Amino acid sequence: MAKDTLTITDNRTGEIYEVPISYGTYPEYGAAIPAAELRKIKVSENDFGLITYDPGYTNTGSCKSNITFVDGQRGLLRYRGYPIDQLAEKSTYLEISYLLLNGERPNQEELNDWIDNITMRTMLNESIKKVIDAFHYDAHPMGILVSTLGVLSTFYPKAKEIFNEESRTRQIWRLIAKMPTIAAYAYRHQRGLPYVLPDNDLSYTGNFLNMLFKVTEQKYEPDPVLERALDVLFILHADHEQNCSTSVMRNVGSSQSDPYVAVAGAAAALYGPLHGGANQRVKEMLDEIGSPDCVVDYVDKTLAAKKRIMGFGHRVYRVEDPRGRHLKAHAEKLQDEGDPMMLETSARLIEVMHQRKGLSINVDFYSASLYTYLRLPPDLFPNLFAISRIAGWAAHILEQYADNQLIRPRSEYRGPGQRRYRPLGER
Repeated sequence: MAKDTLTITDNRTGEIYEVPISYGTYPEYGAAIPAAELRKIKVSENDFGLITYDPGYTNTGSCKSNITFVDGQRGLLRYRGYPIDQLAEKSTYLEISYLLLNGERPNQEELNDWIDNITMRTMLNESIKKVIDAFHYDAHPMGILVSTLGVLSTFYPKAKEIFNEESRTRQIWRLIAKMPTIAAYAYRHQRGLPYVLPDNDLSYTGNFLNMLFKVTEQKYEPDPVLERALDVLFILHADHEQNCSTSVMRNVGSSQSDPYVAVAGAAAALYGPLHGGANQRVKEMLDEIGSPDCVVDYVDKTLAAKKRIMGFGHRVYRVEDPRGRHLKAHAEKLQDEGDPMMLETSARLIEVMHQRKGLSINVDFYSASLYTYLRLPPDLFPNLFAISRIAGWAAHILEQYADNQLIRPRSEYRGPGQRRYRPLGER
C-alpha cells in the first residue's frame, strides 16, 4: 500500500531516510516535505545536515495560507476560493478587502460597518502632513509613501500590541483608509498643489480621485467609468500569494513588528522595477516604441542586447496572467481619455513577443495603459499598486501573527575557511 512518504538514499553513506509528505487543498498541484527533515541526513554526528539551496525561493513553501490560490499552469487566481473573474466583475475593492481579511464575503450590514470604519479614518494627522511637506518637490511619490508609512508607527503606539485583536483591527482599518490619502498627498506635494481633504460621501476609489484631481469645484464628482475602472484595478492587484512584497510583509511581521513598519517594508519591496515599479517601466517602454510600426525593430534590438522587455513573463504563470484581460477591457473603454495608439502598439507588441519568445503578458502590461488613461503619471503607478495590495498584505500579516515563527533562512557558505588572525603590523 502506498505511503505518503519520500524515501531518500544518501549515496555518501548508504543510509536510507523516510520523509513525510504533506498536501494542501489541491494535491494534484504539488505536495511538500518539511525541510527540517533533511537536517537528519548527515555523514557524521558533527555534520550540520542537509539544507535546500533555492535562490529566489523558486520552489520553497514558506508558510501555510488560506488566503490566495494561484495555479500558474492553468492561469487561475482565486481569493479565498472565489475566481478572480467573478470578483472583478461583481464586487468592489472594499468588499474584497473584507473577504481577504475575514475569509468570507460580508452581508449588507457587515459591509456597511466595514465601509464606515474605514471611511471615518481617511484623514491624516496634521503633523503627518508636515512630514510630507519636508520632502523635496521632486521626491518620488513612492519614496514619500514608504517613509510616511513608517512614520505612522510612531503616531499609533498601540499598534505594537499585535496580540490584542481590537488593536490589530483598528490598525488594519487605518492602513486601508490612509493609504490613498498618503498617495494622493504625495502626488499633490510633487506638483505644488494644496492637499484635498477626504470626502466621506464618495466611494473608496471616488474619494481617491477627489484627493488627486479636485481643483476649485465645490464638490468633486468622479467620472463613474474612471471610478469603476480604478476599483477593478484595485481588486485585481489586491493579493497574489507569496510575491516579493508579501513575503517581506511576513518576514518583518515574524519578528513581531507592528503592521505599519511591516507595510513600509513591503512597500519598499514593491518600489523596485521588477515588482511594483514594473508598470511604470512598461509605460516608459511604450512611449519609447512610439507606434506599432516600430515594435519589431525595438523587440529585435532589445533581445539582441539581452535586455528585458517589460510586461511579459511571470515567475508563476506559464500562460496569460488571468488579470490581464480585465485590465485590457477597461483600458479599451477608456482609450478616448488618452492616446489610442498606445493600445495599438500594445497589441502589436504582444503579437511579436509571442512569435519571438512565446511569452504572454503579465498584470503590469495593461495596467500601465489603464493608469495612463486614468490620467495618472507614471511615477505614481507604484503607489497605486501599494494601495491595491494593502488588503492582501494585511491579511497575510494577520496569518503570520496567528501562527508565527521567526523567519530566518540559511545560506550555503562559500567564503574562506578558518584563517589565522594577523596583527596590523604583519599584514
